Amino acid sequence: MSKNTKMMDEEEESFEDAAETPLSVIAEAFEQLAKSIATSSDDLRLEPFCSACSLVSVLFGCLGFAFKFAESEYVSKVNDLTEASKTYDTLKNVLDHDVKNDTVKKPGSLSRNLRRVRQGLDLIRVLFQNFLSTNDYSLKEAASTAYAQVCAPYHTWAVRTAVGAGMYALPTREQLIVKLKETDHSVEKEMRRYINASLPVIQYIDNLYISKNITLDW
Repeated sequence: MSKNTKMMDEEEESFEDAAETPLSVIAEAFEQLAKSIATSSDDLRLEPFCSACSLVSVLFGCLGFAFKFAESEYVSKVNDLTEASKTYDTLKNVLDHDVKNDTVKKPGSLSRNLRRVRQGLDLIRVLFQNFLSTNDYSLKEAASTAYAQVCAPYHTWAVRTAVGAGMYALPTREQLIVKLKETDHSVEKEMRRYINASLPVIQYIDNLYISKNITLDW
């Protein structure tokens, strides 16, 4: 191999390593949210929160039919909150409004939508944790366990049954990595970035409800 060819190969490899992937973009967005929570005394702003959450929909799309229910519900709730960001500046403003009007748990309320979006973020976080726990853990096992833990307690029997059937149509571990445009090495790094960055955001949302004496079991 000539010196020039070798240099070109190294440059191409370096470019590929530096290239953004859907997962890296999502991780970066949530790292910014987590940083905002950690360093600012202000409440978490709704607009950047919605922007970060909208990126996550691609992950549900990569999981196929089993998570179609989550994708459609998640996307519609994020869209509602995005529209609301024109009126409400922060997540706290949204909750304060619904507390004042006694509409926190009312179907279609922004506070209820926020709980469902938070649930979607946590579903992906737990799925990633399971996915990375061992190389022998299949995507079906990782997803089934995450769903049972995060979403199943709040879903009807019909939804749980449909999701269970759809789990057999999930892509393989290798297929998911390809869909995410990652490698075996990079997918672990980016998933861990999301896991670490999304947790303080999820905890922040939970604490908002707890501060208003609103339980989290709904």
